[in-house]
Amino acid sequence: MDIGVVIPTHPARITNGMTARAVQSVWSQTLPAAEVHVPVDLIGGGAWTTRDRGLQAVRAEWVAFLDSDDELMPHHLETLARGAKESGADYVYSYYQVRNAYGDEIDCDPLGHFGKVFNPADPLQTTIVTLVRTELAQAVGFHAPPMDSKVGGQRYGEDYQFTLGCVAAGAKIVHIPERTWWWVHHGRNSAGMPNQGDAAA
Repeated sequence: MDIGVVIPTHPARITNGMTARAVQSVWSQTLPAAEVHVPVDLIGGGAWTTRDRGLQAVRAEWVAFLDSDDELMPHHLETLARGAKESGADYVYSYYQVRNAYGDEIDCDPLGHFGKVFNPADPLQTTIVTLVRTELAQAVGFHAPPMDSKVGGQRYGEDYQFTLGCVAAGAKIVHIPERTWWWVHHGRNSAGMPNQGDAAA
């Protein structure tokens, strides 16, 4: 399976080394990526537009996404590729292990989504760290959600919009019940917004 990886970033995360760490986690995969795209947001447009620019450049059959402040565990791509092949899915996602700024791992699943079968009526089960057929992903694309968009009182971003689009397109979405990436909490997370966190630096 050939996989392209997209890691949108911005200058602050290049300067502080987060982007290099994320890219290194891709190069350390047991299943090598066929291509890696690291589009840089130089104009403060936000993660959604930068991510979409990288997505549209992918030529591999499958595309995986990673935020520039997070990391993939070495078996991430191999696990998701195997899950996609075995299930015949168009879109697969695993789960994260939280790591704090000191490198300590924290057991965290506040919404109780780990291990649950994907429910199209509750796309918030997923995150941006997914593996998707490129043709599907490029057709759906990433778009800015309305600023007042909330589900259950919680604001959602372009990842939720993207998943809604994949559901509407009839995609088969499957959860792989394994923790294969680190969601790094560093106190300066930007949540995709160009005017907050380290994105505003």
